[in-house]
This record gives sequence, C-alpha cells and structure tokens, in this order.
Amino acid sequence: MTILIYTGINTYLCKRQQILSIMKQTPSTCVYLGTNLASYGFGNNHPFGPQRHNSFSTALRDLQLDQQLCLREPVSTNRQIIELFHEPDYVDRVIEQSKTGSGYLDYGDTPAFKGVYEATCYVVGSVIDAIDQLLKHEFKHAFVPIAGLHHARRDSAAGFCVFNDCGIAIEYLKTQKLKQILYVDIDAHHGDGVFYAFEDDPAVIFADIHESGQYLYPGTGHSSETGRGEATGLKLNIPMKPGSTDNDFLIAWQQLEKFVSQFKPEFILLQCGVDSMAGDPITHLKYSAQSHAFATQALINIANLHCEGKLLVMGGGGYNHQNIALGWTTVVQTLIDQSG
Repeated sequence: MTILIYTGINTYLCKRQQILSIMKQTPSTCVYLGTNLASYGFGNNHPFGPQRHNSFSTALRDLQLDQQLCLREPVSTNRQIIELFHEPDYVDRVIEQSKTGSGYLDYGDTPAFKGVYEATCYVVGSVIDAIDQLLKHEFKHAFVPIAGLHHARRDSAAGFCVFNDCGIAIEYLKTQKLKQILYVDIDAHHGDGVFYAFEDDPAVIFADIHESGQYLYPGTGHSSETGRGEATGLKLNIPMKPGSTDNDFLIAWQQLEKFVSQFKPEFILLQCGVDSMAGDPITHLKYSAQSHAFATQALINIANLHCEGKLLVMGGGGYNHQNIALGWTTVVQTLIDQSG
C-alpha cells in the first residue's frame, strides 16, 4: 500500500513538473506576420509600402526573436466588425474602389489600389484576433506591425489610413463590456482619427505624445484639447517641438504617466509609430529606440498592475526602414523580456 501511495504521488509530481515546464516554455508574446499584412501598402514608391513589413520581419528573424515568441498568421475580418467604427456608406466606397484600384479614398494622401479592402481587412482582423487572444489569456502581449492606422475617420480615409483599426479595436473592446480602455500614442503624428471619434467618450482614456501640429500633419492635438462633455479631462495631448530628443520624451512621459496613474484600465492599446525616431524622412523628432522601449516597459508595468498584463501594441507609422527594423524589434524585445 505504501509503495502504491508513493508511486501515485511521484506520478502526480512528475506530471505537475511537466505542466509547469510547458507553461514556462509557452511564449507570452505573439506577433502577427505574413504576406496578407504586407499587402497593405501603396506601392514600392510610396512611403507606406510593403517593404515596411519585410524590413521588420527580416530584423526579427536575424535577431532570432521569432524563436522567443509565437508567430501568428494574419487574420481577416468582416464588414460587421469594421462597421463598429466606420459608416456603411464609407465601407461601400472602399469596396467599390478596391475593385477598380482607381482614385483616392481621401483628398490626396491615400490612393485606392486593387484589393485595398481585403488588405485592410487583414490589418483590422489581426488586431481583433490579438484582442481575442489576450482576453482569453492565451498571451499577455501582442504586436501587430502593420496596424495603428490612427488617422482614418468614421466616414473617410486620411493620412495613409483606410480603416482605423485603433478605433475599431476600442469599439470592439466596448462590446466585450470593458468600461475603461487606455489608448496611448507615441507616433510623430497626432492620432486625430482616434481622438475626435472618442473625444466625448468617458470609457476611453486617451494620451498622445506627438510632434506639434504647427509643423506636422494633421495639425491637431493641442494641449488644450482635453475631451468634451463627460470625457472632459480624460484626454491628454502633449505636442513636442521639432528636434525633441529622448530627454524631452522622458519629461513628456512623466506628465503622461502622472495623468494615466489616475485610472485603472482594463485593457491597454499602444500605437508605437517609429516615425518619431531620428532620421524619418517626413517628420522632425529625434528620439532613439530607447524612448519606445521605455514607453513599452512603463505600459507593461501599468498593465501588470491593473489588467493582468493585457497590452496590444500596433506598429503605426515610420518611413525609415532602418528605424522600422530597430524600433519595432526593440519594442518586441521589451515585450519578451517582461513577459513573465
């Protein structure tokens, strides 16, 4: 009898150790990569071209980061999800121009191309799938490089952005009964499509550090814009002067973190555009990848404190391919290092 009991306990301990070992080996970070994501771009001669995805993908594998996380294929979505944020008439227009590939979807920045609807469905679908994975606790962190299309309005495209996956993500999270969502944006450009869509929504805590609109598209995001109605005081815009460095970013981040510390978000979204790094061809900020690592680390800490680590990062802008490779892999490395 003693031998049987000992054997049973030993078997249990062995299985428990195997389970713990598997849990330890299971990555806590997932990254979405694939040709369907790379297909969102406006041609090789456009700043937002398919090579952005490939620059990141190559760097990720060269650094062997792909061996420390879970790579997931892009996932498409349906019109019902897109219309959580966008007007049906606008979705109709994108579908029609996607067939012909002619004309612009805004006033001159965002050209249509054949298959643009399907390509954007993969951007949105990957973001929504990432949310589902995090809500199911399959992962703590997720990174979608070709995402963070924060300029698109509910009824139009803008600034290389066809469908606003950030806005759709927020609306989707609200359908999951989340009452407080934190959206942080460190892209050089102000996230105007997100800000104005939720300017009066108290469920969305919005914080954006961006190059001053006095010098850069879209010309919005003044420090006086702090929300409207029930959401007054729940939005923070910090415009930065051209040439701002990592030290300037850290000062701004202290202001952002003091603001965010008032809240207990249930989910955190980060748009980490690397067009705020020095050397971007269309912006004027001078951050290094360390600012992006710092912001990511700080939000991981907040996520661990309030929402079981749930942090979804979207690549956003960036048009210097070396910056894309360095900036995004630095963000991913930070997610991996802090995934325990």
